Amino acid sequence: MKVSFEHGLNVLTGETGAGKSILIDSLNLILGSRAQPDLIRSGEKEAFVEACFDYPDMKNLPDIGIDFSEGIIIRRNISSSGKNRAYINDSNVSLQTLSEIGKMLVDIHGQHEHQSLMNIEKHCFFLDSFGRLTEDVGEVERLYYEVKDLKEKLNNIKERAKDRAQRIDFLKYQIQEIESAKLLSGEKEALLNEKQILSNIGKLKELSETAYYELYGSEGSCAERLSSVLNKIKEVSSIDNEAIDILSLLESAIPLIDDAVISLRSFKEKYDINPERLNEVEERLETIKKLEKKYGEGIDAVISFKDNAIRELRELESISEQMDFYEEEVSKKEEILLEKARILSEKRRKFADEMSRLIMEEMRELAFNNAVFKIDIKEDSISSYGTDRVEFLFSANLGEPPKPLTKIASGGELSRVMLALKAMLADFDSIPVLIFDEVDAGIGGKTAEMVGRKLKRLSQKHQVLCATHLAQIAAKGDLHIKVEKKEKNNRIFVETKTLDDNERLREIARMLSGKITETSLKHAREIIGDKGKKFVTGMNNTKLFG
Repeated sequence: MKVSFEHGLNVLTGETGAGKSILIDSLNLILGSRAQPDLIRSGEKEAFVEACFDYPDMKNLPDIGIDFSEGIIIRRNISSSGKNRAYINDSNVSLQTLSEIGKMLVDIHGQHEHQSLMNIEKHCFFLDSFGRLTEDVGEVERLYYEVKDLKEKLNNIKERAKDRAQRIDFLKYQIQEIESAKLLSGEKEALLNEKQILSNIGKLKELSETAYYELYGSEGSCAERLSSVLNKIKEVSSIDNEAIDILSLLESAIPLIDDAVISLRSFKEKYDINPERLNEVEERLETIKKLEKKYGEGIDAVISFKDNAIRELRELESISEQMDFYEEEVSKKEEILLEKARILSEKRRKFADEMSRLIMEEMRELAFNNAVFKIDIKEDSISSYGTDRVEFLFSANLGEPPKPLTKIASGGELSRVMLALKAMLADFDSIPVLIFDEVDAGIGGKTAEMVGRKLKRLSQKHQVLCATHLAQIAAKGDLHIKVEKKEKNNRIFVETKTLDDNERLREIARMLSGKITETSLKHAREIIGDKGKKFVTGMNNTKLFG
């Protein structure tokens, strides 16, 4: 499916369930919303959405290292495996980046968005948007969390200070116990090897001494017998020259035997050990075992535990200084935070009066002739958005005092209040494309006519897309697109058609009475009048193509 939108007011119509929501879902994907696998047609592995924006006001877009001078093409691929890819002008981007760019290009007012007016926290957000207080709110939020972090650190120090004396004594005991052992890295392995030798000392001593005497220290020893063999071969070689090589080999063996004798003599003497040494080694290993059980497996782990204990001990011994430091930091930052919050509150109160006045002007154009809208600001405890509790108050009828909007407004009234709010904010922001998805819920007749006029006025400064079921709103469109489902090869497809004047007349007639008759056609001509002509003045150059 491919569809192009024009400047001014673009209306989307069609039977209920015709597929208008597919267009809105596609635009939400383009703007960085989370992709759901059920958006992919059954039997397919992937879905693909692309939108082209002709957007000349580059200065309002964040710098993400992508050239926007020739327009913006956003592409989104979603797969059944859950993998998502997003591109801006063929450069791969994250969903966060896509969302940042998207919110500068398009503002979608969905079918249920008016329900956000029931959330009081949103009221403060709307006021801040109107007053362009984003930077002020951001500064308060930054300071608030900075103070919160400092307070958490201070509380942790205070908690540690409660059992400080006991903890210091315990750490000193642990450090002294480890230091008194005078552990050495690699000591345990050396002791285990020594223990193995000491446990077999008798056998080792007997074997080494026997080997020594058999090699050198007894009659018939290896050395003595080699000497006898050497003398005999010398005599042989004096007669037969071919024995000289054998003689050379035997003569070269003599120094090796002598070296072995010297080494073996020293080696067997090392087994002349104090019998108490085994007890000393076992006691030392037991000491190491106890320390490892308390402080960690391995001597290196025990030493590391001691080093950490020393650091903690120093911190505890200086805890008073730390407490003083953080108390002073909290006091200074909190003072700055409260001052920033006070300035923010003053700005909000100033803008609240102006915003209330402008919303009431917008509401009068939406058949709220006697309505009262007021922004109530009460002082509250400090939070990440300041010290204000902002709440919208509303009265639809003459003589009734305004009450919390969350308690008295009907669904249709909420929808119109939200439209008034959007219309008012649209005059102050630079978002080029506004999308209204069935803003006509719960209204009709004269009110629908007024909503249509409001959308028409918005389209003077913004490109407006509106999905509607009401003929009064559709009649205000500069471009009319019909959405319908068609069956092809036992599959349902959604198609869009840009209507010409005659087709548009027939569609509005259908919307008026459910079928096309002479009466409905006549009525359609009356409500279209000259209002269906293209709007040609006061527009920016932004266009969205899908």
